[in-house]
Amino acid sequence: MNKRDAYPSGMANGAAGREDRGLRGAWSSFQRHWQADPGRDLAPLVSRYWFVAWDLRGQAPYRQLIVPDPNVHLSFVNDTAAAVHGVARRHKYRVLEGAGRVFGVAFRPGCFRPFLRSPVSAITDRSVTAREVFGPDVPQQAMAQAADEGEMVHVAERFLRANLPRHDPTAQTVAAIVARIAAEPDITRVDTLADRLDTSVRRLQRLFAEYVGVGPKWVIRRSRLHEVNQRLATGFPLDWARLAAELGYADQAHFTRDFTAMIGEPPTRYAQRYPTRPRPSSQHPPSGTSREFATGRS
Repeated sequence: MNKRDAYPSGMANGAAGREDRGLRGAWSSFQRHWQADPGRDLAPLVSRYWFVAWDLRGQAPYRQLIVPDPNVHLSFVNDTAAAVHGVARRHKYRVLEGAGRVFGVAFRPGCFRPFLRSPVSAITDRSVTAREVFGPDVPQQAMAQAADEGEMVHVAERFLRANLPRHDPTAQTVAAIVARIAAEPDITRVDTLADRLDTSVRRLQRLFAEYVGVGPKWVIRRSRLHEVNQRLATGFPLDWARLAAELGYADQAHFTRDFTAMIGEPPTRYAQRYPTRPRPSSQHPPSGTSREFATGRS
């Protein structure tokens, strides 16, 4: 197996062990990342498909940062057993070595509950084999034999269509709430969200535990920190104190602690992973899209 949960003995651990291959986009010299949207019939349940291939033959293993998101993922890594990964509340590291590939299905937040048929909080910070959830017909061999990521999408969609759960309108409601959190950056508190939805904080907490696996406070915090990633992707320098205030933090120190706990590195250090370009003094960073945290592109 070429993708492991921990560093080999004797290698650096933690953020202090980061190497130059993670800086300024240098990871792209040995990794290839790809994403695709699901078919229209699966879009209510699936957020996206993602694929990562790496070739480190003749090179030292690479310790890759995986940043959390509110999605449950189904992953196929090389020829190993497929796994379902619950929401991870903190960053993780994986070691890549040799050559390999991983294909993943990212389910919309809240929309794995119909597949699991039990509270999604039961798999938070955990991984289980795909067979435990879907039964014995997981297409492990077909995925391993697929020629490319396009064929992998076809295999995944045949499998998902054959295992569609009963329609659950609450799952769609929760997915819409999570999307609203992302779309409205002034939502920085759970009580603000509850007011806008004309519901109670306690009801939101129960709903998110059942369907997302984490509380609404975590989802709000993660969504606001994801905005940092979006701005870093533009390549413009950031005013960290101003950004912290825009994201609803009382001060830059609180923002830095929150970012480091979830993402794994202080924001100024994490920024070194992105190529930069100078910005005229009169120009503010534009909004923009970014690489997804979910696939650990760092």
